[in-house]
Amino acid sequence: MMTATYLVTGGMGCIGAWTLYHLVRQGKRAVCFDLNDDRHRLDLLLTRDEQQQITFVRGDLTDTALVRGLFETHGITHVVHLGALQVPFCRANPPAGAQVNVTGTVNIFEAARHAGVSHVAYASSVAVYGPPELYPPGALAADAPVAPRTLYGVYKVANEQMARVYWHDHGIGSTALRPYTVYGLGRDQGLTSEPTKAMLAAARGEDFHIGFGGRMNFHYASDVAQQFVAAAESNADGAHAFNLGGPIVAVAEVAAIIMAHRPGVTVTCTDDVLPFPSGCDDAELRRHAPVVYATPLEEGIRATIEAFTRPATSA
Repeated sequence: MMTATYLVTGGMGCIGAWTLYHLVRQGKRAVCFDLNDDRHRLDLLLTRDEQQQITFVRGDLTDTALVRGLFETHGITHVVHLGALQVPFCRANPPAGAQVNVTGTVNIFEAARHAGVSHVAYASSVAVYGPPELYPPGALAADAPVAPRTLYGVYKVANEQMARVYWHDHGIGSTALRPYTVYGLGRDQGLTSEPTKAMLAAARGEDFHIGFGGRMNFHYASDVAQQFVAAAESNADGAHAFNLGGPIVAVAEVAAIIMAHRPGVTVTCTDDVLPFPSGCDDAELRRHAPVVYATPLEEGIRATIEAFTRPATSA
């Protein structure tokens, strides 16, 4: 039987680093594929000795032949596709955003098809939806109309639609997960990274101002990574897109939790609302997934602040 080998694209990103962390902890064979070779996020989670269990391949998702060869050379059996340019980068360079986020995802599905990999887990986003005024109050169902207000969101909608075509045309199953605000070690860039930056500042005894407010779902990065690994292992038929849910929490409440863990530090936020719904319903995910990882918010914030105060690679 072929040894299970997990491909993690975008492994140098926050969720990617956490995914590699859990694969290593579970004793699974992992291949990290990323154009970036800066391991500073991974170094927060794994020692360099532990990282020797990972096969690192530097490369560009937009290189069709390279991606296809990656599957063949390393015997890929499971896919966690996280590689993408985030909202600010897509806004600054739309052609590059389309090439990496859309063409790169097509390349992953094509490589899976040629390698006989029957299921792909990949990252979508709450950005597929529009601003909160387009929707009724409360948590948004997974089948609510998509109406992205960012190019990043448009690219994610394209990926979800493309995944459906690969299922209908080639029988490649897929699971897309749509995180909202991910926080935890390694979350140092992207539109919704500021709550984590506030936790880092608090760990240093510094004040911080979060540049947005409103209410939203918060997801602990470790949980999101474990959900992606589970999705990659599900081998489910069809092309699925699931919201990550949980309690809908005000950014001001997150600031209050941070300050409670670090008395003397001040964390503030604005009243500006991001162009996304106030929160999403994960009922569909819970109907399909054997387990849903959901660390309570206060526990995740406490763990993150404490981890920021420890030396690197002690997570």
